[in-house]
Amino acid sequence: MICEPTPDFIHPNSIGLRNERSLHGDIRSWYAMTGDQFEVPIDGSIIDIVRGDLLIEIQTRNLGKLKHKITRLLQSHPVRLIYPIALHKWIVKQDAEGNELSRRRSPKKGNPSHIFNELIHIPQLIKHPNFSLEVLLIDEEEVRCDDGKGSWRRKRISIADRRLLGVQERVLLASPADYRTFLPANLAMPFSVKELASAAKWRPAFARKAVYALRHIGLLNVCGKRGNELLCEPA
Repeated sequence: MICEPTPDFIHPNSIGLRNERSLHGDIRSWYAMTGDQFEVPIDGSIIDIVRGDLLIEIQTRNLGKLKHKITRLLQSHPVRLIYPIALHKWIVKQDAEGNELSRRRSPKKGNPSHIFNELIHIPQLIKHPNFSLEVLLIDEEEVRCDDGKGSWRRKRISIADRRLLGVQERVLLASPADYRTFLPANLAMPFSVKELASAAKWRPAFARKAVYALRHIGLLNVCGKRGNELLCEPA
């Protein structure tokens, strides 16, 4: 069931507070509760949401960009980082004048483990007792514009906007131990990256990212080798 924001959770000043794509503002409005403060200056930074003592930051891509900001804030504040992953995505293509040319659903489907694509940039933050991460599995709409200015991978089509359609699930990772849930139950110990990829049905390159993050979080240790492959076991 799609979780929709309720009117009590939408602050009248929570939208349009700064120049941003729609998805960031949409998530802020959905996540907000009565009594929250928005865009608050604290310790030289602007905080998306302040909820009592908790500082809440929303980042829709590239968590590495917030590394130094959050590291500084964690010294004296509890900080929660909100990150959305598209469970379902609809791609809307527009021409340069904004006219809709097509709308289709992407065959790709996200899941919480995809957070490892970002955790490789901030594994040290996860160990801090003041840090928590909340993954939102969302339905989103991605608006693409055929303006000739985008990535060559998209044939020069630009991503003009991202919009929240709904939130399907919330996954709170409040401590390093919570990340153990990403290791499949059928994984024999010790294991190699290749064996993790097979058990979790991940690509080897993605499994390598997961092992890197889990090692730096302190949940895995290298305990030997099998042939040319390193073996890991729980710390």
